Amino acid sequence: MNALAATNRNFRQAARILGLDSKLERSLLIPFREIKVECTIPKDDGTLVSYVGFRVQHDNARGPMKGGIRYHPEVDLDEVNALAQLMTWKTAVADIPYGGAKGGIGCVPKELSLSELERLTRVFTQKIHDLIGINTDVPAPDMGTNAQTMAWILDEYSKFHGHSPAVVTGKPVDLGGSLGRESATGRGVVYAAEALLNEQGKQIKDLTFAIQGFGNVGSWVAKLIHEIGGKVVAVSDITGAVKNQNGLDIPALLSHKEATGKLNDFGGGDVMSTDELLTHDCDVLIPCALGGVLKRENADHVKAKFIVEAANHPTDPDADEILSKKGVLILPDIYANAGGVTVSYFEWVQNIQGFMWEEEKVNRELKKYMTKAFGNLKSMCQTHSCNLRMGAFTLGVNRVARATQLRGWEA
Repeated sequence: MNALAATNRNFRQAARILGLDSKLERSLLIPFREIKVECTIPKDDGTLVSYVGFRVQHDNARGPMKGGIRYHPEVDLDEVNALAQLMTWKTAVADIPYGGAKGGIGCVPKELSLSELERLTRVFTQKIHDLIGINTDVPAPDMGTNAQTMAWILDEYSKFHGHSPAVVTGKPVDLGGSLGRESATGRGVVYAAEALLNEQGKQIKDLTFAIQGFGNVGSWVAKLIHEIGGKVVAVSDITGAVKNQNGLDIPALLSHKEATGKLNDFGGGDVMSTDELLTHDCDVLIPCALGGVLKRENADHVKAKFIVEAANHPTDPDADEILSKKGVLILPDIYANAGGVTVSYFEWVQNIQGFMWEEEKVNRELKKYMTKAFGNLKSMCQTHSCNLRMGAFTLGVNRVARATQLRGWEA
């Protein structure tokens, strides 16, 4: 099941549990605005090439819309739609004053030079500059984009609207980016896992972890768990996978990856197949890579007792059912990976105030938001006697529905 169908299914289930009016339910599902633009740029050799850019703005009942821009060959309207909708529920779960959006350009960033990427980003910004803004829609980095991409968007947008650092988040610190933004998603995942495990009477330092994906999020999750004293027994990414039942030396593994660009040949562990990671023997499994990795075919073989979804939509609904029957507790993506957007919110606040925080304050506030959101999520689970995923969806959908009704959506 693709991401859009799965998200819609979760939304409808939450709407049923909440007893939402069917007209309101339909209104919440339809995006506020879908934008599709043509971006033609000269390549370095002088030839012209055209790309298609998207921005889906899903809902603005609770505040400006917020979401990443990804550069990836598989960017299509369906995927962007699902991710924009997920952002609406995610910002509501974290209780930050935003709605959801998502965007992207269908391209292969590795095949473009730095100057080609800059031209593409600037053309895309020229096409959408009057539809984004500090109080309208605030983009951020995503797959295939980074702080430099945001710097180009900021510069291009400012040509039309004057200096506006709060128009994007995830910027370089020198241009008004927030300290702690780089580690935010991974740190949020660890705070979320801590909240779940504490509630179960367990602690990170007593458990074993397997982490799929060793990019920004996965490497920060591994590093922070290692620092707390948890045992990371297996790690994988697209280059390979390594395991060590006594716990991998994460700082050494990070240095190895930095030096060689891959996980294989790491002296402190044994090589394993990447498929094996999801079913590896551990207490907590943390998928930090792509969506749809836990499916009907492998769900039965998962040995972890807890799954913390750091990736977007890593568990498809069939696997969800199988894992729930096995008694596996799944901490859903719309809560677990909300650390990134929460610190993006802190960055936006700092830019609007023109007053920057110290990193310690950023991390402290993030922990406060993640812990509070878990408490709210749990009370929804108790009120509606549902699992954690439905607890998160009912929490998010209910907040957006209330905001929509209070604003007078029928007028």
